[in-house]
Amino acid sequence: MKVNWKGVIPAITTPFNADLSIDEGFMVEHARWMIAAGCVGVVPFGSLGEAATVSRAEKLSAIEKLRGALDGIAPVIPAVSALSTAEAVAYTREAQAAGASGFMVLPPYVYSSDWREMRTFIAAILAATDLPCLLYNNPLAYKTDFLPGQIVELSRAFAHMNAVKESSADVRRIAALRSLVGDGIDILVGVDDLIIEAVDAGATGWIAGQVNALPAESVTLYRLAMAGRKPEAFELYRWFLPLLRLDTTLKFVQMIKLTQERVGMGSSRVRGPRLELEGAELAATLKVIDEALATRPG
Repeated sequence: MKVNWKGVIPAITTPFNADLSIDEGFMVEHARWMIAAGCVGVVPFGSLGEAATVSRAEKLSAIEKLRGALDGIAPVIPAVSALSTAEAVAYTREAQAAGASGFMVLPPYVYSSDWREMRTFIAAILAATDLPCLLYNNPLAYKTDFLPGQIVELSRAFAHMNAVKESSADVRRIAALRSLVGDGIDILVGVDDLIIEAVDAGATGWIAGQVNALPAESVTLYRLAMAGRKPEAFELYRWFLPLLRLDTTLKFVQMIKLTQERVGMGSSRVRGPRLELEGAELAATLKVIDEALATRPG
C-alpha cells in the first residue's frame, strides 16, 4: 500500500486484554475506525504504542494482522527503534516481510551521541529497506537532536527517506527545514498541540496522539488548517487544546488511553513500568477529558 505522508496518521496505542496480552482484534477494529474517519495510515509501536514493553514477535504478529485488515485501504508504518544497530536492522527486515508499507525511524532508545554515530545508526536502518521512511526527531524524549542540515544530508543519501516527523516543539525548525528542502521531503508535526502553527510554518502532515480517541475532530482540524480556514480552525482548536495538551505530559500514554476509554473506544490498560492513573492525578485528568467531551462539537 502506497504511503501518503500528507494527512493525519495516528501513532496508535497498543490495546491489551485483561491479562495484558495484545488485543489484536481490537487493534484492527480501532485502526479501521480511524481510517474510516479520514486518517491516511497508522504507525504502530511508537512511544505511544508502548514499544519498549512489546516483544519483537508480538510486533510482527500485529503488523501482519493490521496489514491483512488494511490492505488496499491504508498503509501500516511501524516505528523502528532498538538498543542496538543489529537489532534495529533485523527488525526492519522482518517487519517488511510481515507486510509493513514503510517505517518511522527513531534513534536508539537509551543512547544519545554525536552526529557520526547517529548517522551511522539511521543509515544502517535505511539501508535495510527500500520502503518509504520517515525520520523521527524528538530531542525532548530521546536526547538526540537531528538538525535541519543533518536531516537534509540523510534525505539526499537515501531517497526513500522522504519525510520527517519534527517533534522538537520548535516551530522554527519546520520553517528551517522547508527553506532547505523546498518540497523535496514531507514535514510532519509530531506534537499534538502544535498543529495549526506547524501548518503555517510549512508542515503538511500530522502524526497525532489524541486522534486515537477523536479521529473525526483531528482530521477536521487538520483539513481546516491546511485549507487556511483560520476562524473555523481556531474555534475547533480552542475546544481541542486541553485534550491535545495531554499528549505532551510524562504520562501521555495513560492519558490518551483514558480518553479512548471515556469515548468508548479502548481501555486504559498499560504494561509496566507504567501504571494506570489513580487518585488526584486520575481525577484531574478525568476533569479535563469530561469537560471537553461535555462540550464536544457536533
